Amino acid sequence: MEFWSTFIKFVPINRNLMELLGIDIGGSGIKGAIVDAETGKLVSKRIRIATPKPSKPVPVAMTVNEIIKNLNWEGPVGVSFPTVIKNGKALLNSNFPKSWKNTQIDDLFKEHCHRDFYVLNDADAAAMAVMKFGAGKGKKGLIITITVGTGLGSGVFFNGQLLPNFELGRIYGKEGDIMESFAADSARKREKLDYKEFGRRLNFFLFHVEQTMHPELFIIGGGISKKMEKFKKYIKIDTPVIPALLLNDAGIIGAAMFALENIKQLES
Repeated sequence: MEFWSTFIKFVPINRNLMELLGIDIGGSGIKGAIVDAETGKLVSKRIRIATPKPSKPVPVAMTVNEIIKNLNWEGPVGVSFPTVIKNGKALLNSNFPKSWKNTQIDDLFKEHCHRDFYVLNDADAAAMAVMKFGAGKGKKGLIITITVGTGLGSGVFFNGQLLPNFELGRIYGKEGDIMESFAADSARKREKLDYKEFGRRLNFFLFHVEQTMHPELFIIGGGISKKMEKFKKYIKIDTPVIPALLLNDAGIIGAAMFALENIKQLES
C-alpha cells in the first residue's frame, strides 16, 4: 500500500504522463484545462471561473479545487500565478491582497485540494508555452514575452533558456507610477482608453524596455493579443512586435509544461 500511495502521488489517473492539468490564475479569472504537455494541445474543455473578490489565498484555493473537480482530475497540477515565485513561494503579492506575500502556494493548494502542485510566475509560464509552441518557436537571442492583462507580465528567454521572475511591468515611468498601472489592459478598461491611446502607452513601455535590454523580439500575449490589429500601428519601436499565437491559453499550457518538467526531475 505504501508503494502505491507514493506512485499515485505523481501519476495522473489517466496514466498518460504527457497529459497534465494546467491552471492560470489571473486578476479577473482563473482558467484551467488538461493539456498534452508534449504537443501544447488542450485535451479537455477549458474552464474559466471568476477570481474571488477579494482574492485572498483560501478562496482562490477553493476556486482552483472547483476547476479540478469539474475536470475530474486526480493527478498533479501546474499553476501559473501573477507574482514572483521561488520554489513555490510568492515573494510578493503584486496585484493580489497582501496576505499572498510569503505564502507557500504549492503547500496552500495541496492542503485544500489534496494533490501535488507546481507553481511558477504567470508570465514565465506563458513564455514557456510561446517559445515551444507559439510565435517564439525556434527563436534565439533575447526574446521577451509581455502578457497584457490586469498587469504587465514579462517572460524572458535567452537562447532558449528561461530567465525567471523578470517584473518589467513594475518599473517606473515618467509620472512616477509603475508601468502596469499605466499601460496594462486593466488601465485601458479603467480609464476607458481608445486603442490609439492604449497603443501609445504600450509603445512607451516597450520603448523603455527596448532601450535598456535591446531584445531581438517582443511577443505580446494575453487576451489583448487577439486585438493587436487595433493598436499595432501605434507601436513604433525598432524591435519587432508580434502576437503570441497561443492567445489566452499560453498560461495554462506553460503551467502544465512546468509540472511535467518537475515530475520528470523527481522520477530521474
